[in-house]
Amino acid sequence: MRVPQMTRVIHDSGEGMQKGVALDIVSSDVNFPKGHFPDYRIGPNNQIIDPEETHEVVPLKEIVAKETTQLLEQRKRLSVRDLREKFEKGLSGASKLSEEAKRREAASLDRQVLLKKLRDVLDTLKGRVAGRNRDDADEAISLVEALAVQLTQREGELIYEKAEVKKLASFLKQATEDARKVAEEERALALAEIEKSRAAIEKVEKALQEQDSASSSREKEEIEELRKEIREARRIKMLHQPSKVMDMQFELQGLRTLISEKTQLCNQLKKELAMIKRLEQDSSKLFELEGSDTLGSQFCIVPRVDGAPDISSCPAQWYRVISGGNRELISGATRLTYAPEPFDVGQLLQAEIILKADKVTVQTDGPINHASGLERYVESLMKRADIEFNVVVTQMNGNDYASKSVHVFHIGKLRVKLRKGRSTKARESYSTTMKLCGSRGGGNAAACAVFWQTRKGLSYTLAFETDRDRNAAIMLARKFASSCNVVLAGPGDQVHGGG
Repeated sequence: MRVPQMTRVIHDSGEGMQKGVALDIVSSDVNFPKGHFPDYRIGPNNQIIDPEETHEVVPLKEIVAKETTQLLEQRKRLSVRDLREKFEKGLSGASKLSEEAKRREAASLDRQVLLKKLRDVLDTLKGRVAGRNRDDADEAISLVEALAVQLTQREGELIYEKAEVKKLASFLKQATEDARKVAEEERALALAEIEKSRAAIEKVEKALQEQDSASSSREKEEIEELRKEIREARRIKMLHQPSKVMDMQFELQGLRTLISEKTQLCNQLKKELAMIKRLEQDSSKLFELEGSDTLGSQFCIVPRVDGAPDISSCPAQWYRVISGGNRELISGATRLTYAPEPFDVGQLLQAEIILKADKVTVQTDGPINHASGLERYVESLMKRADIEFNVVVTQMNGNDYASKSVHVFHIGKLRVKLRKGRSTKARESYSTTMKLCGSRGGGNAAACAVFWQTRKGLSYTLAFETDRDRNAAIMLARKFASSCNVVLAGPGDQVHGGG
């Protein structure tokens, strides 16, 4: 767009003006192609701003209508708190719009003043020009008047928009207040619901505690009733049982225990009496056997008097004294200690020590007796389908066995088996090459150990948990071997009706 050039009016009182010199007050090349006065704005520092060069301004009414529509659409799906926040934002936006309307109103007033000034200048020019320039001045005055009319219309619209903005602001303010009230009411309702829920939870917890206490008291009462019923049932059962037979069984068990104690005391007295007699007959004896004459004990050669010579490194040999005073050598029993086995029951035991050039002989005070209750224990074991004992392998083929883990020693009616878990270490049927006897190597655990030769070239030394298990295992194996017409004894033993 070509901006029309305007000339400044210079009032000169010189002689040239009075002589009728033509003054070009308005330029002849002024052209109004649009047919109306251009819509210029005077900006800061009196700068002329063309509205067409600026960005298109959206009318305030459309902005307000658009935001109102968006608020109405979102109102249904917003929560109370969000709705209040939106209303507050809308209220602030309305305030901004109101301020902008005020600024526009002030600008409009400034425009009216400028138009009035422009009209006055044009009227002044019209009175001083003639011809074509006068016509241009008339046209400019008409354009200024049209512009004034447009400004008046715009002012009306601005007034209407200002009223609408005020209505919207009041509406938004009222809506904000309503939203706050609704939020407070909802908060109060929520707090009331929370309090009701807490009260209900407390009631439920109290009811559950009462129910638990009632159920626990009922359970205690039921348990007490069951105990009473059990006591009554026991009393009735005792009334129907033959109490005399039970009393006799208890008395018999007590008598057996008493007899066992008396037997041990009697054997000890016999041993002391025999020792006294030997001392009276032969006062030169320096050593004696320490131990009980029953299975499960262990004999040890000890000095009888102080000052006796040391025999810890002297060789020794144990014998069985059979009928007629003959002796039977116990193969492998060459230590100062010896633990009797079932094969020694009913016989005297004798130990011979080679002390320098002399031989010292010591003998038990009486024959070896069975341990109390051993035979009944063996009979109870024979009624079982499987007879097994927990053992530890201490030696294999005369050498110390490295592993000290627990094995199972199984004694069957046809064979003997040694296994560890599911792995079988040895299994052999009863035969003449099998040997089984008490351990004859001495040591503190000799009373709980056995020597088992499965076949030639393979032997074990097994340690049992107790001496009763060790003696019972030997007796059971010999009974089962006898049923197979096999005499099961130790190395070098002769059969003569013992054990």
